[in-house]
Amino acid sequence: MSFARGGVHQLDTVLLKVASRCNLDCSYCYVYHMGDEAWRDQPKRMSDAVVDQIAARLAAQLAVQEAPFSVVLHGGEPLLLGARRLERTCETLRAALPHPCGIHIQTNGVLLSDAIIDILVRYDVGVSVSIDGPQAVHDRFRRDHQGKGSHAQVSAGIARIMAREDARPLLAGVLAVIDPQSDPAEVYAALKTTGAPSFDVLPRDGNWDTLPFGKAAPDSVEFGTWLSGLLDAYLADPTPPRVRLLDDMLRLTLGGFAMKEGVGGADYGILVIEPDGSVEKNDTLKVAGSGADRFGYRWSVFEHSFAEILGSDEFLAYYRQQRPYAAVCAACPDLGICGGGMVAHRWSNARGYDNPSIFCADQRLVIARMRALADAANASQAA
Repeated sequence: MSFARGGVHQLDTVLLKVASRCNLDCSYCYVYHMGDEAWRDQPKRMSDAVVDQIAARLAAQLAVQEAPFSVVLHGGEPLLLGARRLERTCETLRAALPHPCGIHIQTNGVLLSDAIIDILVRYDVGVSVSIDGPQAVHDRFRRDHQGKGSHAQVSAGIARIMAREDARPLLAGVLAVIDPQSDPAEVYAALKTTGAPSFDVLPRDGNWDTLPFGKAAPDSVEFGTWLSGLLDAYLADPTPPRVRLLDDMLRLTLGGFAMKEGVGGADYGILVIEPDGSVEKNDTLKVAGSGADRFGYRWSVFEHSFAEILGSDEFLAYYRQQRPYAAVCAACPDLGICGGGMVAHRWSNARGYDNPSIFCADQRLVIARMRALADAANASQAA
């Protein structure tokens, strides 16, 4: 999000929690396994009335700011809407938000049938699918409620998209959550095999009080070591896909700009709309504790315009929270690249968000590796 006239922010990204439940039970999920139980109080699916109100509010905001934004169908698992509700939701949103506004869906891929893909094609809905790499890596954590792995179903869903000429352009990429005990080269190869044009990787969630899975201590570098291995595989590939995190960090290392949140100095505020129409902060803040993703004031699309929310002091405080304010970050030469990391990963009970990211040591290791590679390339060209 960016400032508009009068200090009010423009809308950039809205996550619609169209389903509050999920057909998988991934052990690392921040929604269901980080101690926040708010999902239990939400309707299982977003109603038509809520969708209609959201569409009207979004259309009004588009007219005010005259700049496009993106809407992401999210969950839980958004495809639990079912084909009928999904089609109505996409039809309603697309009618309110013509191109170049983007409509996307983040899915676990299990329910990607041809009937569902038909709907996504009809309304030009971009698709991102979560898959953690080869079967052994993926199925270790991404299981259904009966404890069965989901890799075969997810792979079949991705293949179903890639097999269709009309649907293939919709696949924006795949998303993997890092298992630092896995082989990054094997994960890279498996993700590339999907045929997706890009992929992204995310660290396990955690903070200074609850360390991420696989991280032995705040100053240990398991994730940095893994990412360095991924970087080596990426740079050795003569025909690589785009790797968002590495691309952004490399671009920043060379003096460019990042495209997504979590690195660099650009601001990417996110608003979340729950199934009942209430408006909240980025839900990854659940990692910092139960209710950390909620505004103090109860905003709702039934009672408030986006202009009211974006212009509020409470939103401004949430937006400014993206920039780290720990003294160690302010003095760090790598701040322009890491950006302080994700806000939730800075949390501790003792100091709130006044900490560097719990992945600080990991990030600095990867940045040093990138700088060394850039220096070596420059030296080679000079010679």
